Amino acid sequence: MTLLKGLLPDSADNSVADVVPATGHTAWLTLFASATMAFLAVFAMALSMATGRVADRWSDELARTATVRIAAPAGQVEAQTVAALVVLDTTPGILAARALSDAEQKDLLTPWFGDSDLGLENLPIPRLIEIVEDDPGYDAAGLRLRLAGEAPGAVLDDHSRWRQPLVRAANRLRSLGLFALILIGSTMAAMVTLAAGSSLAANRQVIQVLRLVGAEDGYIARAFVRRFTLRALAGGAMGTLAGLIAIILMPDPGEVAQNNFLTGLGFVGTQWLWPLLIPVLAAIVAFLATRLAAFRALKELT
Repeated sequence: MTLLKGLLPDSADNSVADVVPATGHTAWLTLFASATMAFLAVFAMALSMATGRVADRWSDELARTATVRIAAPAGQVEAQTVAALVVLDTTPGILAARALSDAEQKDLLTPWFGDSDLGLENLPIPRLIEIVEDDPGYDAAGLRLRLAGEAPGAVLDDHSRWRQPLVRAANRLRSLGLFALILIGSTMAAMVTLAAGSSLAANRQVIQVLRLVGAEDGYIARAFVRRFTLRALAGGAMGTLAGLIAIILMPDPGEVAQNNFLTGLGFVGTQWLWPLLIPVLAAIVAFLATRLAAFRALKELT
């Protein structure tokens, strides 16, 4: 708020502020535009942060785990599984390794095959071994060589091909969220500029009278800047409040599917403080847009 006090004129300018009509289409246009843009900005910010959290969580989980796939003839699967487990248990950097049971592998296939009774014994499904990585990690290249010697059918998947797309997707979505906020701010600036220009044109005769009595353009422009900045601040606050209420009323993560993209949409911890900047930014955008529009219009009215 200290910044806004520096942008706005003091009480001495209250008399000239009456030049700007307190009601009318320009007032409603400024309030509506700033409130709508602030509401959309809250959701753009929430979506960007939530997507980043989901991608970071998936990336972290995949970074700490790996999988060994045993693809061998039916008679050699168990022997190679045991050999692979021995290699994994003696590899530095691996905290734990265990072979998945038939029930667990069936659960992994359920999203593709449904809940029907799957006969895994009749399907050429490779045996999977889950690896949990320990700090500071293991030597993947060396482990692949050891597995190739002890269990030729073992294939190590360190999930790097899954992590990299997630990291790229997170970065792109964050950039998209930032770009959306820039578009929202630009749209609001355009709407405020139109409203300020309309108000200046409607008060053309009043401005000419003020000039006749010695008022300078800077003195007149401050009246418009003050009124439209306060309108944008009020509209931004209303839109931000509405957006935060809508985020709070979103379904609880426990009430939606765990794999649903909307799980966890919103803010966490100190992230709830970020939307509080939206009304201030709306006021700053309105201040700059109105100031430019006012001086341009006053120059045209000379």
